[in-house]
Amino acid sequence: MKMLAHAEKLEFEQAAELRNQMSALSKILHQQSMEIGGDKDVDILAVKVQGGKACVNLAMVRGGRHLGDRAYFPTHVENATDVAVLDAEFDEANEANPAVLGQGVKTLEALVLEAFIAQHYIDVPVPPTLVCSEAVDKDLIDALAEQAASRVTAVHQPREQRRIWLEMAQKNAGLQLARLLAEQGSQQARTRALAEALDLPLDNLDALRIECFDISHTAGESTQASCVVFKEHKMQNSEYRRYNIEGITPGDDYAAMRQVLTRRYTKLAEAVRNGEASLPDLVLVDGGKGQVSMARQVFEELGLDLGLIAGVEKGEGRKVGLEELVFADGRDKVYLGRDSAALMLIAQIRDEAHRFAITGMRAKRAKVRMGGSKLEDIAGIGPKRRASLLQRFGGIRGIASASADDIATVDGISKDLADEIYRALH
Repeated sequence: MKMLAHAEKLEFEQAAELRNQMSALSKILHQQSMEIGGDKDVDILAVKVQGGKACVNLAMVRGGRHLGDRAYFPTHVENATDVAVLDAEFDEANEANPAVLGQGVKTLEALVLEAFIAQHYIDVPVPPTLVCSEAVDKDLIDALAEQAASRVTAVHQPREQRRIWLEMAQKNAGLQLARLLAEQGSQQARTRALAEALDLPLDNLDALRIECFDISHTAGESTQASCVVFKEHKMQNSEYRRYNIEGITPGDDYAAMRQVLTRRYTKLAEAVRNGEASLPDLVLVDGGKGQVSMARQVFEELGLDLGLIAGVEKGEGRKVGLEELVFADGRDKVYLGRDSAALMLIAQIRDEAHRFAITGMRAKRAKVRMGGSKLEDIAGIGPKRRASLLQRFGGIRGIASASADDIATVDGISKDLADEIYRALH
């Protein structure tokens, strides 16, 4: 497909333009609100499998009106692939036995669709009619009907208006899957471009791991460090970590960087020496020579490879696209180029580290300015009084906005305790 071809050539603007065109076409196809007298409540499900990925497009008709659709991308498609292979082997083994021939055959698309239906309708009411792009097992439909305590019918080869709905859903499944593959293709191309630019391992790019650190505070208040992780060509949100930085001079970003790197890698270094863990392929710090110098000191003390460290230094005039990479092992600076796919990936990871640090810092600062402690930390406030206060004022902010006299009107709160609560929250 054209979009995939552009992505593979790192022509991201052209790929994005085609992606946007397909998205617009999808909206045109599905923003039609159709008044149909016969079908009242119908779900239309179409599946597309390609490149090891799958898309199930679910369109809903309620009260005779087509309400639009939503694309789902099931995971573990490889499991369905294994089942499809076993089905084919079953029929091959029983080729001479007409009684069982064909019983094992199911297309990969049918297996993916059945798995989606079985999971989707656990918590979602199933309508009386399902229009499906693949034939669905009768036992599955019977189970849905039993669960819904009403009749459920699955239609595989619809006619008239239902056929139009299904064709629309199939087109959108194809569009959405193509967009996903193109986006993933461009991300994989960025990973490869960065690995080539920095001489990182190319044999298993899926396993390439990058950790990036950033420091955030406001005039030295509520300093936090963030660590974000990039692996398998995407950000791994579940592996993100925040570190509260304490015991440093307010606003000393270098000391903050030293502290977070020491905390992050001290135990990991020991595990690496024992053969129990491995280091990331690249450690990015948001900053130039100063921050890289701090990182180098930490890694030298821990006996770690200095070649892992790179700092993202602002370019001339702090303009986006002019950033340079500074290395801890003495290598010359590297300018990747404004339109470089490698720089796009570096910027993506750096910006995510900055976003994660900023949100954590703001939350911590808000807590500090609200008194820095929970109600339970105030002497005399137990679960019962806490519940009474929250119920009366609607939350901690409501309590902080109340006067001491207002707080004293809550059952179980004396005037002295109300004064203590007011002081703690101000």
